[in-house]
Amino acid sequence: MKNFKNLTLVLALAMGITVVSCTKDTASVVDEEQAEAVGISQDVLEKASSLYFNTDDLQESNIIKPDGTEEQAYLIEGDIVMSHDQLMNMELGDGTGSEQYRTNNLVSQNRTIRVIGYTGGGGYGLSSNMQTALQWAINNYNALNISLTFTLTFGTNYQSYDIVVYRVPNGQAGGVAGFPSGGNPYKWVQIFSGMDNYNTNVNEHVIGHEIGHSVGLRHTDWFSRQSCGQSGESANPDGAVHIPGTPTGYDPTSLMLACFNSGVDGEFNNNDRIALEYLY
Repeated sequence: MKNFKNLTLVLALAMGITVVSCTKDTASVVDEEQAEAVGISQDVLEKASSLYFNTDDLQESNIIKPDGTEEQAYLIEGDIVMSHDQLMNMELGDGTGSEQYRTNNLVSQNRTIRVIGYTGGGGYGLSSNMQTALQWAINNYNALNISLTFTLTFGTNYQSYDIVVYRVPNGQAGGVAGFPSGGNPYKWVQIFSGMDNYNTNVNEHVIGHEIGHSVGLRHTDWFSRQSCGQSGESANPDGAVHIPGTPTGYDPTSLMLACFNSGVDGEFNNNDRIALEYLY
């Protein structure tokens, strides 16, 4: 099975090569030489490290919006984007090294989240496969016993919506989203055009995963990135907020694993459901 990072195309399908994503103990102190080597300021790297994000591939990036405009941000762990202010203001959690994790940034309870699947031009409109996958992903969230209700429409007038799901024409596989702020979900869910090469279930998985980030979930295996082929050697487990009721150890079927493969079905497993129903 090929493993792919939930972000930029890790390798073209035709190459048929397993993608491996390594990490280190992100609790380590970042010195000036390390910061200079990756081209990121020392204070940013130290903040990300203090939150127990993997800083090996932290990079400056741009959020590409459906109209083609761009906004500067940092790309972290492959598929999480945050502005400088969002990163620097993010609070440290109190993890216990267990299974499911969230941020301290959550969506306000008892509300309707309005989602739009963008259908405009310029390569940013969702393909028919992606549209079906988005509907399936929204159905999965609405089947949960939570205080959030998701509505879905398709169109081009996206400004007033809480979450905009759209295609980015970069030929890569995966997607990108961010974490909530101000009680609102992260708005911009990018699905990369290389997902057109995958079936609807895999698209459902990637879309549901990125919406999971948008409502505050971190990667299930953030501490080891075992789904990406890493050895399972754990980082310090104190940087994310553990969700009670979820088990310890690696969960190979979680929707929120850091990397996905071509055999995923797009469904929440029982631990994912416990996590979301605990939070909301």
